[in-house]
Amino acid sequence: MEEEIRRFLKTKWAGQNLFCYDEIDSTNTCVLKLGEAGAMHGTVVVADQQNMGKGRRGRNWVSPPKTNIYMSLLLRPCFEAVKAPMLTLLMAYSVAEALMELEQVDAKIKWPNDIVLNKKKICGILTEMMMKEQAIDYVVIGVGVNVNVESIPQELRESATSLRIETGRELSRAALLARVLEKFEENYEQFCKAGDLSLIQDGYNRILVNAGNQVRILEPGNEYHGLAHGINHLGELQVEKEDGTEVSIFAGEVSVRGIYGYV
Repeated sequence: MEEEIRRFLKTKWAGQNLFCYDEIDSTNTCVLKLGEAGAMHGTVVVADQQNMGKGRRGRNWVSPPKTNIYMSLLLRPCFEAVKAPMLTLLMAYSVAEALMELEQVDAKIKWPNDIVLNKKKICGILTEMMMKEQAIDYVVIGVGVNVNVESIPQELRESATSLRIETGRELSRAALLARVLEKFEENYEQFCKAGDLSLIQDGYNRILVNAGNQVRILEPGNEYHGLAHGINHLGELQVEKEDGTEVSIFAGEVSVRGIYGYV
């Protein structure tokens, strides 16, 4: 797969140091080890199959062989750690852009890190950060995209899908992966210049499935409903609570009416 990815790849640094595996425990775990060993900024690990794929909050990511995209990207940012969570949103926007440009699908973002198509999840993103002496040592962003899988497990069919199921055609994983890296490199450089998400904020909000919808906010020891208005320049979801007050949500699990079975 490496040769095919390189044929499509047009980046300056994202993915130029590329490792491809037939099978691996987790691409994130592999990149974390590479990061500890001093691997360069932009290093990417890609696998045809994961047997211990990671999702958010310790969940497993189902990873059948030779059908989907499983990749992780290593970054060595020079900004402060408080900005690192915004990288998840930056990757989500980059994946959505790549899908819309390359595959002409109506991809949407479910804040902060899921890509949905026809109200079902096709992509998840997991970001992990390692610190050294109160500064970022490196960040790993893992991306899993359901590309060519033809059947979703019964228990997930109401909430998940794949590009092949939705479009009816087989797609090039290498071409899509390369385009995601290109879009991320472009957006990351803009992010570093601006110091926040202001340069992608409008574009992100245009495809944000939460915007204009009722959401249920699940925080530790606290649950409430409100109307989402989009993200601000820091990536926080702006929510108008039922009593009319407005709050900015960064951490926490957000459910959207009509998405993933929440009605």
